[in-house]
Amino acid sequence: MTPARTRIKICGLRDPAMAQSAARAGADAVGLVFHDASPRSVDPAQAARVAAAVPPFVTTVGLFVDAPSSRVEEILAAVPLGLLQFHGDESPAFCASFGRPWIKAVRVGEQTDLVECALRFSGASALLLDAFVPGQHGGTGQSFDWSRIPSALAQRIVLSGGLDPANVGAAIAQVRPWAVDVSSGVESARGVKDAARIEAFVRSVKDADARHGA
Repeated sequence: MTPARTRIKICGLRDPAMAQSAARAGADAVGLVFHDASPRSVDPAQAARVAAAVPPFVTTVGLFVDAPSSRVEEILAAVPLGLLQFHGDESPAFCASFGRPWIKAVRVGEQTDLVECALRFSGASALLLDAFVPGQHGGTGQSFDWSRIPSALAQRIVLSGGLDPANVGAAIAQVRPWAVDVSSGVESARGVKDAARIEAFVRSVKDADARHGA
């Protein structure tokens, strides 16, 4: 099934005004990073302010990397998250234990079997595919070989990894994913989102959908 349009997630937002800008530009979801090692990390109070600025029908996503369950529960008590995103080595049972829809990030390397991953994480709302970079869990700005994605999985895929306004159209044409996710590709500096680049990214997605009949 080809999506009526490609959904768009802007990840790593840190301030309310930029969340509002992303929503106005056409983002379907905004991502909040709860991983201290990331330059895009937010604390619960900061995240709550961003989430409060997100308008209706835009999903607020919380990103975690091998966080203990107590940490996830602490965030859920403070921030109204509509979707959880797990970027570490979390088990399917762990991901499903919080009573929220969730997606599982898979870092795609030479040995990654995406069909096996889809079966293992069958309870996920989607698989988010990112580039495998040793020692890093995302936000690297690097892409991977999109031809490794089986076409049968496209409707369950959130495509990430090195996307930007210049290449997202080609990614959509090749993969036809349900959604695309961008972070560093819409930044003016590491961890600093740029409203004009977000608008350009959304425009590129819409143009690709128009060209390819999504």
